[in-house]
Amino acid sequence: MREIILDIETSGLDFKEGHRIIEIGCVELNRKEVGSQFHRYINPLKTLTEENIKIHGITNEFLEDKPLFEEVVEEFLSFIQDSSIVAHNANFDVGFLNHELEKTSKPPIAKDRVVDTVVIARNRFPGQQVNLDALVKKLKVNPLVDRKFHGALKDAKILTDVYLELQGINQMGLQLNERKSEDLKLSGELNLKNIVLTKDETEAHKEFIKNNIPNSNWAKIDKNYE
Repeated sequence: MREIILDIETSGLDFKEGHRIIEIGCVELNRKEVGSQFHRYINPLKTLTEENIKIHGITNEFLEDKPLFEEVVEEFLSFIQDSSIVAHNANFDVGFLNHELEKTSKPPIAKDRVVDTVVIARNRFPGQQVNLDALVKKLKVNPLVDRKFHGALKDAKILTDVYLELQGINQMGLQLNERKSEDLKLSGELNLKNIVLTKDETEAHKEFIKNNIPNSNWAKIDKNYE
């Protein structure tokens, strides 16, 4: 069975208020094996606020030369085909997508082909937080991925591992193809699986560098990422 793990970034929280999709990220799962991916930035023809930019780090200037949704819709539909759509808090993602599809006179994504990982996670962890950050910690999935900014493709890749773990597939010893490790490694991220710092440890390290070695290269690096 072919499934599409999907995530989007938007200019705001409600398409009814005129907000638009600014990024789409998809990862293909074919019989639970990771395959190809789809990723596009989209010009929303709408000015993003500073508050919104703080969430995903995508600026108005960056989106100026990006295609409109109607310019990528055929490519997007060709990629997802009639596959099941897997998303975290799927009502949000599919709601925005169906709004855009309607504006381009395309058929909407039917509810019966949508899988919401929030529902799966709530069944697995009743009464606990099940946002993506919480699940990453609970399931020990991609613990070194920088989550300072959200990103559609980044989050789709993370959700791919979360989705598989929620179904117990990795624990069952299913050997995914080699593309999984390649596709899910984000550019610029080190593969230091044996070194996992908690948030408190990371903040303590930054504070130590600032107070004790203020002119070091590490202090400059930390300052640049604040």
